[in-house]
Amino acid sequence: MKLETDVLSACWFLAGPTACGKSAVACELADMLGAEILSLDSMALYRGMDIGTAKPDAGARARVPHHLVDILDPHEEYSLADYVRAAARAAGDVARRGRVPLFVGGTGLYLRGVLRGVFQGPPADPALRRALEETAAAEGNAAVHARLASIDPALAARLVPGDLRRVIRGIEVYEQTKTPLSAQQTHGPLPETERPRVLWLHPPRGWLHDRINSRVEDMFRAGLVAEVEGLLARDRPLGNTARQALGYREVIDGLAAQVPLTETITLIQARTRQFAKRQHTWFRNLAECRAVEMTGAETPRELAERVLEAGLRLET
Repeated sequence: MKLETDVLSACWFLAGPTACGKSAVACELADMLGAEILSLDSMALYRGMDIGTAKPDAGARARVPHHLVDILDPHEEYSLADYVRAAARAAGDVARRGRVPLFVGGTGLYLRGVLRGVFQGPPADPALRRALEETAAAEGNAAVHARLASIDPALAARLVPGDLRRVIRGIEVYEQTKTPLSAQQTHGPLPETERPRVLWLHPPRGWLHDRINSRVEDMFRAGLVAEVEGLLARDRPLGNTARQALGYREVIDGLAAQVPLTETITLIQARTRQFAKRQHTWFRNLAECRAVEMTGAETPRELAERVLEAGLRLET
């Protein structure tokens, strides 16, 4: 499953680690390209999860049409294949209207899936999923992750135990096909002549860490705890994916254990910095990606111009 070649060739991609300023740069770049933005953020899919996901604000969404945002309720699950299918439809619609599809976000798995396609895999096995979820509840996520490591060590090395949904999917695929999922997800890099313009913002580590720390504090001032409490009060419980979202999981656990708020904030800051490091590794190792160096002193307009110039150079 993948985007049509002519649609993919019309796309631009702007990736980068969390808190590096992608959204503001993307709006400037969209103006330059005549583009509409397609979110590459796995958690921006969920309605009601606004503060912790740092979704583009109402002004940005009024300025530039945004797609693949607020399309799910928090109790719903969504696979990589689901996302690629939706992205293909959205990008095709944008391109057919004579606009440029501009993918923006930091979910490396989604970026790779859009670029290279995705293995569809066998259907879900509800009974096996329930059994594995019960194991996780009784023995911890690490027990389920250990089972995956015994049958698909390559996939287990890429997934943390907290990413329970994808850990379970890896076990599910193996049990139904007797072939590790990592061996079936072997889509290689696109040939250089077929690659769209894929740029990622590469900020200095110290500057980014300061931005992350400040953003987390801003999220709490903006009402992250109240947002989480509202999600927990809904009639339908949060799904595994939404519950594991960075920031939300820590607040949920902190509320349950009555952890001081300052400790929760510090924990989220640390885990977000670790997440940014993993994002850096994703983009650095994805052959289609080209880094756009930044210092942190640039305006969004200046960075957009730099991204545009770098993308146009790739065409020559």
